Amino acid sequence: MEKIMKQRISIELIGMVLGFFVAEQGLASNQRDWTQFRGSNQDGISKDVQWNPQAITNGGKTAWKTNVGVGYTSVAVSGDKIFTMGNKNNQDIVYALSLKDGASLWQFAYPCSAGAYPGPRATPATDGKLVYTLSREGHLFCLNADTGKVQWQKNLITDFKAENLGWGLSGSPVIKGNLLLINACQYGIVLNRITGEKVWASPAGVGGYAAPVVYKTGNTEYMAVFGEKALYGVEINTGKKLWAANWETSYNVNAADPIPLDGKIFISTGYDKGATVIDIQGTAPRVVWTSKIMRNHFSSCVLINGYLYGIDGNVGNGSLKCIDFATGTEKWSHNLGFGSLTAAGDHLIVLNERGELFVVKASPTAFEQVASAGKILERTCWTAPVLCRDLIFCRNEKGDIVALDVSK
Repeated sequence: MEKIMKQRISIELIGMVLGFFVAEQGLASNQRDWTQFRGSNQDGISKDVQWNPQAITNGGKTAWKTNVGVGYTSVAVSGDKIFTMGNKNNQDIVYALSLKDGASLWQFAYPCSAGAYPGPRATPATDGKLVYTLSREGHLFCLNADTGKVQWQKNLITDFKAENLGWGLSGSPVIKGNLLLINACQYGIVLNRITGEKVWASPAGVGGYAAPVVYKTGNTEYMAVFGEKALYGVEINTGKKLWAANWETSYNVNAADPIPLDGKIFISTGYDKGATVIDIQGTAPRVVWTSKIMRNHFSSCVLINGYLYGIDGNVGNGSLKCIDFATGTEKWSHNLGFGSLTAAGDHLIVLNERGELFVVKASPTAFEQVASAGKILERTCWTAPVLCRDLIFCRNEKGDIVALDVSK
């Protein structure tokens, strides 16, 4: 009997250890997902740390390549699935692709004009079970991540009186708990993401092109919404507008995501407008500094250890720069051409509009190129690259997506 009891205890202990190991592996797996635009933390920084920057040299190793139709949508990654969008024959198509080989697992299509600079702009958001997508014409869908079946749908223009933007609705939906945050109307819309029911909607009107960004003041979370002509601070649960900081840009293109840090928020726009840091800790927003040293047309900066790295300039002409978040002082500048970027650890991954890929050291000391792939895609590439699960995903406006293997 004693022997049987010891064996039973040993089996139970092994089971507990295995269960803990599986749970930890699952958690680690989830932590490596890229669940929405600019990643799960909305900062443009990949959670992959064990990757090989040199793997892209001379074009690198292509894991797979596919075409999803015209557009500028990036990818969301959850487990073994990738979610993205494109447009073919005036139909938006939502794809679930296999992480392994890029094969289509399911597709969901609906009528939507391709428009000028054709195709969708917003990137899907997912919790692994549900997927949320937004079209340039305001079609908002919640889909089953395994099957593509519609769970609920809305139209931001007809249901909430949001006005469309000159180049189409572009702000990617953002998941926050059981809420879905959207940049539309004057300063945002929030829905219950499970049911699709409205939690609140700001007054009818025009929003901005950027995604809403969650920030904290003390222990309370709010969202920064880059609207048509101002940056807004809004209570997520109630829709109460806390403050507004005026920021008018040519053609009303406020497209790069706001970047919060320690009670301050950085914003930047193109058309020679420039950038500013706003202190939001007082009773009214206060400008810390304003400069034309960083002019993000639509590619958002990344913030690493107090320094901002981003593309300064409009399409056709741009430079990679590093500036100090606190002062706006330029640390260095290097002409890689107009493009977009993401980061991983202490490296920047930069894709220029010509389809050339670079890895650069994220250091304020000096520009230091670590590796380059040359031309991996035909132009025009305006969508930011994504590093997730040892693959770098790059896309051009034609809808070609290439996955480069950068595993060690």
